[in-house]
Amino acid sequence: MEKPVIISIRGVQSLEPGEEDVMELVTQGVLRQEEGEGFSLSYLESELTGLEGTTTTFRVAPDRITLRREGTLNSEMIFQEGQKHVSLYETPYGGLMLGVNTHRAKADLGTAGGRLSIRYALEVDSQPIGENSFEIQVTEPHLTAPAPGQ
Repeated sequence: MEKPVIISIRGVQSLEPGEEDVMELVTQGVLRQEEGEGFSLSYLESELTGLEGTTTTFRVAPDRITLRREGTLNSEMIFQEGQKHVSLYETPYGGLMLGVNTHRAKADLGTAGGRLSIRYALEVDSQPIGENSFEIQVTEPHLTAPAPGQ
């Protein structure tokens, strides 16, 4: 199963206590039911996110959520509650070792959409740099009928 969906993302980044940077995005994407692996959710990044030319994919498995970005920026972040995962974050300017300490990784996705909720602490080269969260809502596109006479 593969179908178009509307993805609403609210991301919050807290670098300093009391300082929050909020990013909200609504975009079109694709929801796929993976054979024996749960679901995947993909969308193209835009100029608005600063990641134009990158495809972002969330893979939802029973015990983890994996965020993979491929294109102008390449990275993989694994969100597994109570676990720390370290990976290489490649940018056009070089690579960084990124540590992800996941506090929450919840997914309730089905063929009609659903939601993802992720909260985690981020480290770069073993140095804490802040707390982050994503709240993602996935819905089916709604077609509106033209008004009478149109």
